[in-house]
Amino acid sequence: MHLYRKANVLLGPQRGFAHAGRVEAAPFGRSEAGGPEVTSFVLDNGLDVVVVPDHRAPVATHMIWYRNGSADDPLGQSGIAHFLEHLMFKGTEHQPAGAFSKAVSSLGGQENAFTSYDYTAYFQRVARDHLSTMMAFEADRMGGLVLTDDVVAPERDVVLEERRMRVETDPNAQLSEAMAASLFVHHPYGIPIIGWMHEIEELNRHHAIDYYKRFYTPENAILVVAGDVTPDEVRRLADDTYGRVTPHGSRPQRRRAREPEPKALRRIAVADPKVEQPTLQRLYLTPSCMTARDGECHALELLAEVLGGGATSYLYRKLVLETGVAVNAGAWYMGSAIDDTRFSVYAVPAEGVSLEQLEEHVDKALRGAGEALSPEAIERAKTRLVAETIYSADSQSSLARIYGSALAIGETVDEVRRWPIDIEAVSKERLAAVAERYLTPARSVTGYLMKAKELDAPVVAAAA
Repeated sequence: MHLYRKANVLLGPQRGFAHAGRVEAAPFGRSEAGGPEVTSFVLDNGLDVVVVPDHRAPVATHMIWYRNGSADDPLGQSGIAHFLEHLMFKGTEHQPAGAFSKAVSSLGGQENAFTSYDYTAYFQRVARDHLSTMMAFEADRMGGLVLTDDVVAPERDVVLEERRMRVETDPNAQLSEAMAASLFVHHPYGIPIIGWMHEIEELNRHHAIDYYKRFYTPENAILVVAGDVTPDEVRRLADDTYGRVTPHGSRPQRRRAREPEPKALRRIAVADPKVEQPTLQRLYLTPSCMTARDGECHALELLAEVLGGGATSYLYRKLVLETGVAVNAGAWYMGSAIDDTRFSVYAVPAEGVSLEQLEEHVDKALRGAGEALSPEAIERAKTRLVAETIYSADSQSSLARIYGSALAIGETVDEVRRWPIDIEAVSKERLAAVAERYLTPARSVTGYLMKAKELDAPVVAAAA
């Protein structure tokens, strides 16, 4: 798993390995990229623990990851994972609402939380001496959350307003939602993380409690601690706090529909007076790091970098520098996902160039993408990706996120550490093969973001 792999959309309030019994700590040694020596172990109640030492400053990043996200929302309750993330700050049997956040603030720390398609995470960054306090608070709300209608109803209004601000008034967000819903015709990745407005309005305390009891268990969680700590110290603190949380006996099963093989290209258009800059976007349905066959994931990740990874990439050179039909162009791949995922190509037209004309140039460039796969271009892309991984080791919070998000979708510590080697091993032939197999019209959704005249009503149009 790579830090700079296109991340899943994350939503949050912006606040400021199945095992039985104890498993002995497993050190993984230093990676080829020069990363820290990572250790993992499992508490008696099933909680996975990962320790990432970083002794450059007396600081610790404490993260708890739950193996559930918006793609695990029950049918008709879209947004419940994100809603519960908000409600997790509303107090427990032992701590009133706001006590946790006040404690973090009083200690000079930082905290936040976020929900994605495949996981929900909570984190704090504090001086290492306060790590035990963070563990105690987080362990308390893992098993002791208290919700009343007086708390739930106002917070639901907060989430509804969040959707109005982020989506209902943003044409680009509306296009993104429509494209995802068209790309994933059956899988819940086509449902927005924040949920559909009409379903958020119906969420209640019983929905939240049922979801909490199902997923917020120690055997469904991963504790990641990065910072000025030792594995023995983290084990002792975790045993004294998280170790007291009663397990449910088994990890909850994720129940998801499988996306069928696509057969038809799809087109989406959003026109709105608020659009300042027209944009062409395209999504392709592709395997993720968890569903890909023999190295296809790494090939797709490298392909996105070769095609659209910045000002030296193939699409930027062709569309911006050579033909001048675009002012920006690029590509990304959201490989970090449990199920089949998306590969994106995008371009912003130059003045006087229509989206139809721009699409013709994009298609022409993609048909000639073999030109992009020169040994020099591939080597540059590999160097950039691996260098970014090395740079990420300088960020304590980034390291915690890398390991937490990878384990939450089913990857292993060893796979995280082996990532640079796997990228270096991708051949030109493998790049060409994944491009030919997955960047095809039948697997695509093309979206136009257009400016409408002031007197025109906003419109979302779709045609298969």
